Amino acid sequence: MITLQTAILLTILGVGIGFSVGYLIRILVALSKKNSIELDIKKMMLDAREKAEKVTLEAESKASETLKSAREQVREREESIIKADERLAKKEESLVKKEEGLEMKEIELQSEAEGLKIRIAEIKAIKERVDNSKTEIETEIQKVAQLTKEQAEQKLLQQIETEAEKSLSSRLYKLENFATESLEQKAKEILAVSIQRLAVSVPAELFSTYVPIISEDDKGKIIGKEGRNIKAFEKATGVEVLVDDQPDAIMLSSFDPIRRQVARIALERLLKDGRIQPAKIEQEVALAQEEINKVIKDEGERAIYETGITPLDPRITAILGRLHFRTSYGQNVLQHSIECAHLAGMIAEELGANVNTAKTGALVHDIGKALDHEVQGTHVEIGRKILQKFGASEDIVKAMEAHHEEYPYETVESRIVQTADAISGGRPGARKDNIENYIKRLTELEQIAKNEKGVERVYALQAGREIRVFVHPEVVSDSQAKNMAINIAKNIEIELKYPGEIKVHIIRETRVVEYAR
Repeated sequence: MITLQTAILLTILGVGIGFSVGYLIRILVALSKKNSIELDIKKMMLDAREKAEKVTLEAESKASETLKSAREQVREREESIIKADERLAKKEESLVKKEEGLEMKEIELQSEAEGLKIRIAEIKAIKERVDNSKTEIETEIQKVAQLTKEQAEQKLLQQIETEAEKSLSSRLYKLENFATESLEQKAKEILAVSIQRLAVSVPAELFSTYVPIISEDDKGKIIGKEGRNIKAFEKATGVEVLVDDQPDAIMLSSFDPIRRQVARIALERLLKDGRIQPAKIEQEVALAQEEINKVIKDEGERAIYETGITPLDPRITAILGRLHFRTSYGQNVLQHSIECAHLAGMIAEELGANVNTAKTGALVHDIGKALDHEVQGTHVEIGRKILQKFGASEDIVKAMEAHHEEYPYETVESRIVQTADAISGGRPGARKDNIENYIKRLTELEQIAKNEKGVERVYALQAGREIRVFVHPEVVSDSQAKNMAINIAKNIEIELKYPGEIKVHIIRETRVVEYAR
C-alpha cells in the first residue's frame, strides 16, 4: 500500500516530468518557429534583391533611352543651327551682291544723268542753231524771192509736207509689206487647209414652188365652184396659187418658204386624194403644218449633230431648222450655216481659238433670216435678240453679231465667223444671180471707180468680188491712192447692194523706158 508521502512524491515527480516535457516541447516549437521565420526572412531578402535588380535594370534602360533621345535632340539642334548658319551666310552673300548691284546701278544712273545733261545741252545748242538757220533762211528767202514772212512760211510748210508725205508713204509701204507677208502666208495656209477639208454642194431654191398635175381637170378641182376651193386654200396657207402660168403645173408663190412647203405638201395630198373641198383643205393644211414642224425640228437637230457643237436651247434649234427652207442668193441658208460652222471650227483649231464658240457662232450667224419676214430689223439684230432671249452665252452672241460688221469685232471668234461666212458665200457656185443683175452690178461697180480723178483703167474680177483700179502715177500719189481706195469702198457700200464683200485694189506704178544706142 502506497503511502501518502509516496503519492506526494510521485505527484511531484509527475509534475516535474510534465513541466520538463512541456518545457522541452516549447523549446522545440520555438526552434521550429525560429527556423520558419529565418526562411521567410531569407525569402523576403531574395525577393527584395530581385525587385531591386529589376528596378535597377528598368532605371538603367530608361536612363539609356533618355540619354539617347537627348543626344538625338542635340544632334538635330546642331543640324538646324548649321542650316540656319548656311542660310544666313547665303542671305548675307545675296545682300552683298544686291548692294554691289545697287552701287553699279547708281553709278550707271549717274553716268546716264551726266550723259542726258550733255545731250540736253547739245539739243539746246542744235535748237539754237536751227532757230538761227531758220531766221537766216527766212531772211534769205525774202531777199531772193521777195516774199513776205507769211508767204515764205507757207512755201516752207508745203515743201516739208511734200517731203514728209513721200517719207511717210515709203515707211507705210515697208511696214505693210513687212507685216502682211508673214500674216498673209499664215492666213493662206489656214484657209487652204480649211477649204480643202470641206467641199459640199449647195442646192438652189426659188421663191416659187411648182406642183405637177396629171391633167387639166385638177386645176378645176383646185379652183372649185365659184373659186371657193382656191380661196379657202390661199386663206389657210397664206400663199398665192397661180393655175394658168404653166399647162402641167400649179405655181405656189410666197415670200415665206415655209408657207410654200406647207402649201405644196397639202396640195399634193389633195390632188392624190381627189376630194377637194374647204373642210378637207383645212384638214390637210393642218397635217402638212405638223409635218413641216417635225421636219424643222429634225433639220435643226441634224445641224447640231453634224457640226458637233454643244446642244442649244430647243427653241433655238427649232428656229435654226427653219433655215432649211430659206435661201439667200440661191444658196440654202441652213446648209450654208453648217458649212460655215465646219470652216470656223477648222480655222479656230488652226489658230488655237475656242472651237465650240466659233462653230456655234457660225452655225447661228444667219438665224435671224428664219424670222426676218415676220420681225422688223436686220437679220443680225433679230439673231442677237433670239440668242439673248433663249439663253445663249455672250461669247456666242459676240461671235455671230459682227459677221456683217454691224458690231465691232470683240473676240477672235467673231473674226473667224466673218471669215467663214465670206469663204462659204464667196466660193464659186455657192450663190447664183441672174445674168442681167450680174452684168448691171459689174458695170456699176466699174463706173464708181472710173468717177475718181486720175483713174486710167478699171477691171471688175472674180464675179464682182474684186475690183482693180489702175491710176496715173503722175496724178495720184501713194497717200492719195490710199485715200482713193477708201473713197471707192465707201461709194460702193452706199450705191450698190451685193452679197459678201468687195476688195478694192489701187495699182500705181511708174515705168521708165530708155534705149541704149
